[in-house]
Amino acid sequence: MLGSDGSVWLERLHMQLARNLKASGWSQAEIADILGSTQSTISRMAHRELPEMAGTSDESTIDGWAHEISLALRQLGPESKPSRTRFVMEIAFAPGQVLRFDKSLTGTDLDSDQEQTSLLKRLEWAISRVDVNRLKSKMPAVGMNIACCLETARSVAEVAAFPGKITIVEDKIRHHETPRFGASKHLASMLMDARVYDSAKTAILNVHPGDDIEKIEAICEDMDLNLTFAPEGKLTPHQGIDVILDEGGFGWEPALYILAHNPLELVDRMHRIIGNL
Repeated sequence: MLGSDGSVWLERLHMQLARNLKASGWSQAEIADILGSTQSTISRMAHRELPEMAGTSDESTIDGWAHEISLALRQLGPESKPSRTRFVMEIAFAPGQVLRFDKSLTGTDLDSDQEQTSLLKRLEWAISRVDVNRLKSKMPAVGMNIACCLETARSVAEVAAFPGKITIVEDKIRHHETPRFGASKHLASMLMDARVYDSAKTAILNVHPGDDIEKIEAICEDMDLNLTFAPEGKLTPHQGIDVILDEGGFGWEPALYILAHNPLELVDRMHRIIGNL
């Protein structure tokens, strides 16, 4: 419930904000910058149906909030940059059973060790969000993995992943150890090769592509994702990379590599792609 409700209201809030700001004359680049998104995502928001919430009163609340925020942003202008963001969340389970969280984001940079620790935590959060029911039909025979690096990474050793492979056992995600840097040579190499042509992508995972290659191409076109190929692991250069397809060969298992800007976005993108497959 928490994850479902939270993701729906946040998606609806972003979509309404994007539409309100676009109607007031903001460019897609300006909207993407203030929402922490991409221009292609903002473009897709304009053509999608708003996600429905459990109650119309909740929809009205979110839409009203989006209206208030967009009015304030229009007055501040697209050049304004937030210096601090505060989030307050309260969840009541029963009388006297309340969880309350009050967090502020200040924009303070972490040092290098803290950045690496934070990255490892994001990998663990990401794997905990994987929908096993969606993934199990596309789980590679050799297992899957998720890898990620900092934007400053320049070598395979600076890419973090789970040691060994991630598998599904009794309908649960299993991995033997916590993620660490230098744990997956193959996936890390594919990520670093892709970053030569798309340095914004810092996260990658692998799933089985299935047999319908044309369908993968159609899905990428529908989702506005940049697709390139890597026959037997050799990446074909492409300006901007979201998905890499290795059709495999004799003794070489086919693979579909999905890339994103961060591990959480990566898992969400994987769910959408597999859902369409």
